[in-house]
This record gives sequence, C-alpha cells and structure tokens, in this order.
Amino acid sequence: QAVLVESGGALVQPGGSLTLSCRAHGFVFGTYTMAWFRQGPGTRREGVAGINPPGSTNYVASVKGRFTISRDDASNTLNLQMDNLKPEDTGMYYCAADSRQWGRVTLLSSEAYSTWGPGTLVIVSS
Repeated sequence: QAVLVESGGALVQPGGSLTLSCRAHGFVFGTYTMAWFRQGPGTRREGVAGINPPGSTNYVASVKGRFTISRDDASNTLNLQMDNLKPEDTGMYYCAADSRQWGRVTLLSSEAYSTWGPGTLVIVSS
C-alpha cells in the first residue's frame, strides 16, 4: 500500500523559511510523479509544485523564485524548500503521488494524483 507522510510544517514569520519533507513508503518512488498541494482557510486546493521522474518541474506563479521542489530517490523523499514566506502561503500542505509520468503541464492538477498524504500545517504570521 502506497503511503505518504509529510513533515516540517510550523509557525513562521513573514520572510522566513521552511523545508517540508514527504517520505514515501510502499511503491517505487523513482518512477512516480510527485507534487505538493496546499489549501488555505476558506480556499480551494491548489497545486504548488510538481516534479516528474525525468526531473521536469512546474510551480504555481505565486511561488516561483521562492519555492524549490526536489526529490531524493535514494531515500524516497520529496522536499519543498520555501523561502521568503508570505501570509498568503498559510495552509495545509499535502504531498501527492501518481504512478503515471505526467508532463510538466499536468504537474499541478489535483486530478492527476492518486495517492495523498495527511498534510502538514504551515502558518505564516507575525
């Protein structure tokens, strides 16, 4: 059974940084497309960053230049480095995985992913 476990969420002041991690269990991590999604209070879920097995990435416009998604296939781990955090980055962050090797344009679509982690909470507030 494929399982994703996120960690790293915290309360941080605007301008600060956090690194989220997602540890994958029960599948061949290196062959899966991976992504981070988030949902703020009273908002719909949006794709934040995605990465496919060839290594292509995509980011939602609001985080470009501030967030970096990466994967370490040796440790079955997906990471999201978040710098210069803003209050609008607040929300529950979810790790997602799918066995299909989606192209870059599909990486931020929630419909593309079949497996989801329980989430980790990020609060950006002064």
